Amino acid sequence: MSQIVLSARDLTRHYKVSRGFMKGHATVKALNGVSFELAAGKTLAVVGESGCGKSTLARQLTLIEEPTSGELSLDNVSVAKAGQSELKALRRKVQMVFQNPYASLNPRQKIGTQLAEPLTINSDLSAAEREAKVKAMMAKVGLRPEHFYRYPHMFSGGQRQRIAIARAMMLNPKIVVADEPTSALDVSIQAQVLNLFMDLQQEFGTAYVFISHNLSVVEHVADDVMVMYLGRAVEVGSKTALYAKPLHPYTQALLSATPSIHPEDRKTKIKIVGELPSPLNPPTGCAFHKRCPHAVERCKQEVPELRPIGGRQVACHRAEEINV
Repeated sequence: MSQIVLSARDLTRHYKVSRGFMKGHATVKALNGVSFELAAGKTLAVVGESGCGKSTLARQLTLIEEPTSGELSLDNVSVAKAGQSELKALRRKVQMVFQNPYASLNPRQKIGTQLAEPLTINSDLSAAEREAKVKAMMAKVGLRPEHFYRYPHMFSGGQRQRIAIARAMMLNPKIVVADEPTSALDVSIQAQVLNLFMDLQQEFGTAYVFISHNLSVVEHVADDVMVMYLGRAVEVGSKTALYAKPLHPYTQALLSATPSIHPEDRKTKIKIVGELPSPLNPPTGCAFHKRCPHAVERCKQEVPELRPIGGRQVACHRAEEINV
């Protein structure tokens, strides 16, 4: 059994926002009680529409923001109970790869300087040792030694994302949070970057939280999948089980919309009616009930909790009935 390197229990993040002049404040429940575990060397994919809380979750996991409530443990250390020195050590163990490789690199610094920065801050290595370590990591991600002296504008989007991945891996972290790391890239480059992620995971045993709205990409990299809707997890399970037979109506709709080149794999499209509700004014009961074709009166009144069904966790009152 692999060691658990990341654990979240009822992780919640609320934001106070202004309703406008003289109208007071409202609370946005961007993340509303998310729980999961991640083992070393494994990949948890987090999927859902824009606005479901994926990026908010990423900011909690990388310690950019503190959760409003709930518990987060990194490498068996509770973040809430950690002192300043422990927090500094934890930040070295979790790194992030951002969505846009054009915005995440400093245009005024050479690549070598940017890749060496984590080592400059967190190690006692000499300049020569840092350069050697950076060039070794550059080779692992498919960059040449002469790239060390170039600026970001001299690279393609795919190369820049390789640089961003190299930077995240410089301190050999236990966990890498990748927030839509391929969405800004051409389709032809996406597969190369995904394969790079998998090769590095195999070599270093890094655990990934892979955030995406693209279920085709997720199928390629994930071990487990967590489907989110309006700040909550609605289905959590192994990729194999979830793709073979999704049980939550929202998961079914997402997977039915995933394109496939194989005719036998194409599913009947399930149309989701309406827009994602505002987190400022979420519906009562199940957040999905206004768009769900199977909703009944109970769905409008009672919030469904995650419960074990068919080898995974599902938050749906009618999951057994609709999946007979």
